Amino acid sequence: MSHQLRHTVNCSLLFTELPLLERPAAARRAGFSAVEFWWPFVEAVPPERQVDAFVNAVTDAGVQLTGLNFFAGDMPGGDRGLVSWPKRVGEFRDNVEVTVGIGERLGLQGFNALYGNRVDGATPAEQDEIAVENLVLAARAAARIGATVLVEPVSGADRYPLRTGADALAVIDRVQSAYDVPNVGLLADLYHLAVNGDDVERVIADHTDRVAHVQIADAPGRNEPGTGTLPLDHQLTALEANGYTGWVGLEYKPSTTSDASFGWLPFERR
Repeated sequence: MSHQLRHTVNCSLLFTELPLLERPAAARRAGFSAVEFWWPFVEAVPPERQVDAFVNAVTDAGVQLTGLNFFAGDMPGGDRGLVSWPKRVGEFRDNVEVTVGIGERLGLQGFNALYGNRVDGATPAEQDEIAVENLVLAARAAARIGATVLVEPVSGADRYPLRTGADALAVIDRVQSAYDVPNVGLLADLYHLAVNGDDVERVIADHTDRVAHVQIADAPGRNEPGTGTLPLDHQLTALEANGYTGWVGLEYKPSTTSDASFGWLPFERR
């Protein structure tokens, strides 16, 4: 590994052997100082005691929370976010306050706003307009604590419209040009981009300055680096050379146990 970027463990895909609240401590024991999560609750506005338990689990583990998704609906059931979903605008906006509140307590810098699938009963243009409004609202809330809202191309969801770096950047451009909110950035998941057939090297060469967070998994399989064919080390080195200094989220499904799946990364590099 030639780059020097720092790694953060996605505890929604890793350490699933353990109950959710035990995962930050497991990441710490494995040598990592940072974790990230998808939305860790069942509903958009969870009971306060659940929020407190989550915050305490991260704090007590002694790790930094580097990323959190806004509520994205029923992910196992196929939902991929509420940002562009007309009938769930109120739910998304209520969730923004909860999510940013968690971020404020944990010093969080990045919130992933999954765009959402195309839905029946609304045109793409209507969905895109609502998405811009929701992203502006989320970005203004995040700005109160100096944080950034992330927009992510995703693979494996046929009705999710953001598939390439250019797709996501077009949305970010709409938000930034219309409403002057600078704190919206690209979440470059090198796995999703590759699987969708994007030119990952070109995205890195042209748009590193707009990348606010990076995630990795190998392909095929979405397992740990070294199990597939993606040139992840080369790509991360290029990102670093172009000035990226943020975190690299390990957002992969371990092919073995979570602990064993970190073998590609020497302990002192965690």
